[in-house]
Amino acid sequence: MTGNGPTAPPPGIRVLIVDDQPLVRRGLSLILAPDPAFEVVGEAENGARAVTLAAQLRPDVVVMDIRMPVLDGVGATRELAATVPEARVLALSTFDMDEYVVGALRAGAYGFLPKDSSPEDLSAAIRTVHAGEAVVAPRLLTRLISTYVRAPHEARPAPTGLGDELTPREVEVWHLMATGLDNTGISRALDLSLSTVKNYITSIFDKLAVRDRAQAVIAAYESGLVTARPPAGNPPADGRS
Repeated sequence: MTGNGPTAPPPGIRVLIVDDQPLVRRGLSLILAPDPAFEVVGEAENGARAVTLAAQLRPDVVVMDIRMPVLDGVGATRELAATVPEARVLALSTFDMDEYVVGALRAGAYGFLPKDSSPEDLSAAIRTVHAGEAVVAPRLLTRLISTYVRAPHEARPAPTGLGDELTPREVEVWHLMATGLDNTGISRALDLSLSTVKNYITSIFDKLAVRDRAQAVIAAYESGLVTARPPAGNPPADGRS
């Protein structure tokens, strides 16, 4: 016998909650507080305050609203990625504006959830982001693809610039990923084993310097591999109706 007492429980994931609505902040805090896996270390009412508090409190995860006054969630995420990179951002939104999803992921958010997600989904997403992995609600990724990406079924030549390091086969896999196919769909379309598809996707992520499927989709339409289009209802660039 060593005489040591019981092992202390691991420290909870330190969470900073950011939302311009006091009731939302308090609601999120009440959801997380009873779970010993989390420690809510602070609340902020806008992005500027979030950046200041994050530098002081050093949270593990920042649950960040996107649409806020003073400094919105996209701008705050960008600043946090530069100044407090260990504070991983999980962005929340009503997702009525899909460009905010793109903006948050490009700014460095590790995850994106709609605000009507369940408490269980929120807790799971915080754990996932804290582990260094990315999470995007499946329906949100599907909406992102359907809103922003239009692509023919046939593979295209590799675009210039981003993606130049990819092999022709990796370009095919990237293209099919961007059109919304999962690994099984890609496997069937290209007559490849699932393990081979996974290996290609790992290589694609590495060469594009992206973390996850959502960022790979964004990179695909930004590079010209697939064609981006504005949300429905926007007028043409020359102002004609």
